[in-house]
Amino acid sequence: MLQNARMVTLETPRLILRRWCEADVAPMAAVNADPEVMRWIGDGSVRDEQQTRGGVQASESEWESQGFGLFAVEIRSTGELAGFTGLSVPHFLPEVLPAVEIGWRLGRSHWGQGLATEAAAAAVRFGFEERGLERIVSITQVGNDASERIMTKLGMRAVRETVDPTCGRRVRVFELSSEQYANAPGRHT
Repeated sequence: MLQNARMVTLETPRLILRRWCEADVAPMAAVNADPEVMRWIGDGSVRDEQQTRGGVQASESEWESQGFGLFAVEIRSTGELAGFTGLSVPHFLPEVLPAVEIGWRLGRSHWGQGLATEAAAAAVRFGFEERGLERIVSITQVGNDASERIMTKLGMRAVRETVDPTCGRRVRVFELSSEQYANAPGRHT
């Protein structure tokens, strides 16, 4: 399973989800430097290029050890990096472990177009169909209605509310089982 993790690329009608490269660090750092993008992430602090590089390296390490990770999300028509989506282990919230989380972060110029949902749906499909996951969670801060709408579109259901111990903010945990995914109407669209 891990041998072909390096080769994973997913395509959707408008996006290419692929592994990270050096050229992605600067545009992802620009996304992470936007206070409005980071408003609902941890304590809301922006991240610089060095922190972004560390995040990309951590994701690449997760690809090598777990066979999944965060995908760089590229706009097919322009080649522009929009942000990321993908799967990771939510170590920051130990009470939900063992678990794999679906997450996403796109630059503001890509909001409101359905791109996060399109990308996340491809990553969920990859998790269940290619990696055989039994359950995928998604965690959002209470009040982040846009992310909750995406989770609902993915077929996820809220299962608990708790506090993120890293920042003290309230979070809501959504979940989707492989059985719910398999039985969802229209899941391949």
